Amino acid sequence: MVSFTPTEEQQQLLDTVKRYAANDIRSIAHESDEGGGFPASTIDKGWQIGLVPTAIPEEQGGLGEMSALTGALAAEELAFGDLSAALAVMAPALFAYPISLYGTTEQREVWLPHFLEEKAPKATAALLEPGIFFDAHDLKTTATPEGDKVRLNGVKACVPLASDAEIMLVYARNSETGAMDGFLVGRGAEGLEIEGDEKLMGLRALSTSRVKLNDVRVDVPCRLGGAEGCDYQAVLNRGRVALAALAVGVARASFEYARDYAKERQAFGAPIATKQAIAFMLAEAAIEVDAARLMVWEAAWQLDQGKDATKAAYLARQYAEKAALTVTDSGVQVLGGYGFIREYPAERWLRNARGFTAFEGLAIV
Repeated sequence: MVSFTPTEEQQQLLDTVKRYAANDIRSIAHESDEGGGFPASTIDKGWQIGLVPTAIPEEQGGLGEMSALTGALAAEELAFGDLSAALAVMAPALFAYPISLYGTTEQREVWLPHFLEEKAPKATAALLEPGIFFDAHDLKTTATPEGDKVRLNGVKACVPLASDAEIMLVYARNSETGAMDGFLVGRGAEGLEIEGDEKLMGLRALSTSRVKLNDVRVDVPCRLGGAEGCDYQAVLNRGRVALAALAVGVARASFEYARDYAKERQAFGAPIATKQAIAFMLAEAAIEVDAARLMVWEAAWQLDQGKDATKAAYLARQYAEKAALTVTDSGVQVLGGYGFIREYPAERWLRNARGFTAFEGLAIV
């Protein structure tokens, strides 16, 4: 029998994340969006909840075990607070999780201890590339073997927290075999250029940068997983489940705000929630949120069971990103003219939801 009841450990973690999202993130989300960033202390507090340390298995020196479902539950709650803050808190996992799952013994011993400390390490990953024809299975960034070195060339876009990152995991296509690999690239690598913060329609409180690799040479052992490489498709699957969970969080935030507003807003002597057009719109939004969430849980469960979750992860992301756009657009409509005013959060949720189709590689569970 399938059970949707979180375990005691999951519930304790979720309760902590919910409090953090409500008290620390959501209360300053508007000011952070307008000002271009959350206070460092707020993001540090999110790290201290321990999402990454508890996902690193005990045999690797961590505090728990890798669980995509737990990660998805937490991602939804974080995005309910604010998407930019959620991605900032989750950014170190973009580096840590692939190392934990596919890194060599040496890579794990060198890097994972940094993710068990009180302060988050400055680490991220670069997957997304600029251009309307981006295909995660046909990366334009190339990795060319040259003896005991690998030469990287290409451009990455929307790399979260890249401006401060000391180490990043760069995904590239092997120019000889066509295989997709990850490479550990340090900040001081010759030929690595990290441009200033990108100006995006959404995620205005998250620092993202374009990263250029011009003949960046790294040692062969810097390849994720060493000679065996990594399961690139599994990395994509985990990223897509994460994005789907984040989309559910954004959609839920918009729906609940619109629902509560409709119950309180009076028109012609009655709450507008009693008007058929509004009531139907809210009902459809509620259905979309719950449907998307169930698809996320199914895909995350498949990952945790060691199944091939490629189809489930893809469908979950496709459905969730469309649901988020539909629900947040409805939220703006329910608020009427107020929905178009930046003082109200509805327009921020819509701007953020619009970007999910282009957020490949920005999160992982």
